[in-house]
Amino acid sequence: STVLFSLFPGTDVGVTGGGANKENAVAVIHVTAQPLLLTPDPWNLLVTQTPAKEKAKEGATVVLNCHLNSLQHPSLTDLMVKWYKEDEKGQMDLLEKNVTILPNNSRIFMSGDLSQGDVSLIILNVTTSDHGIYFCEVTLPDGKVVTGDGTKLRIRRALGLFGIEESIGTIIGVVAAGIGGIVVLIIVLTPQLRKCILCIRQETHQ
Repeated sequence: STVLFSLFPGTDVGVTGGGANKENAVAVIHVTAQPLLLTPDPWNLLVTQTPAKEKAKEGATVVLNCHLNSLQHPSLTDLMVKWYKEDEKGQMDLLEKNVTILPNNSRIFMSGDLSQGDVSLIILNVTTSDHGIYFCEVTLPDGKVVTGDGTKLRIRRALGLFGIEESIGTIIGVVAAGIGGIVVLIIVLTPQLRKCILCIRQETHQ
């Protein structure tokens, strides 16, 4: 005999007295129930950093843009923002829980409006030590962390009164090294030149 029973509204599964058929029924239950266990990400937050690369002269003010987008939750004020920098020395945290954490620092802080999704970082009076890759990281209320792709910051060093940049300084260094080599060459060759001059004078007198 066949027994009909309902697993879900509008769904009937037939089970005949054998154990194999009961296993099939369990398999149907598993496959049918699986989509109910998958819950979509309630935030689906997108962290966008622009541009990917930024240049600035020493002493300038730099804004590293970071914007948050979440269609499901228009209110972003519950999010925790962190900024950190990576360079050859490792990782340095600059800002945690929306607040600057560097001691005695008034140059680096969050300049945007979190409620509008703008969590950009501003750096005043940049120095060569500010170079590196800056990452914007956001922690959601459920503990999930979303990080931007990073912005690489390069600082151009200004030399002299006219703001000659580092590339020009490198050229000057190469020229100076060349002049130094010529001076050394002259010093080394001077005794040889003196001998030649003496030889010429002696031949002239003869």
